[in-house]
Amino acid sequence: MATFGHITRARCAQLGRFLTAAGLSWEDNGSQDSPEALTYTVTDPHGRRWTISPATSNQIVPSRPASLWQTTCRDPYDRSPVMSARAVATRILTSPPEQDSAAPTAPRSLSAASPKE
Repeated sequence: MATFGHITRARCAQLGRFLTAAGLSWEDNGSQDSPEALTYTVTDPHGRRWTISPATSNQIVPSRPASLWQTTCRDPYDRSPVMSARAVATRILTSPPEQDSAAPTAPRSLSAASPKE
């Protein structure tokens, strides 16, 4: 069974500092004493909402002990690998805007647009 001893108040504070320094609006659900239930909700510059949750012990690689967080965005769906607090903030901040499905697309080539006679 995975444990969550790697998520400490200091690690939570560090994540909050990186999100704030990146200029991102965020809030947590107040569950730092129960890390298995801990989540952060972040709004990116494009108005999308991201969820950040702690990695479980079996997701943490010993060579990367600061990589403790995973992000998920629902629209468009994006789930990150386990990352450090700094990398999470950077990923959310620099995520490209969603492609507008109503936006015009590049024209098809003439050979594809009109059948040969």
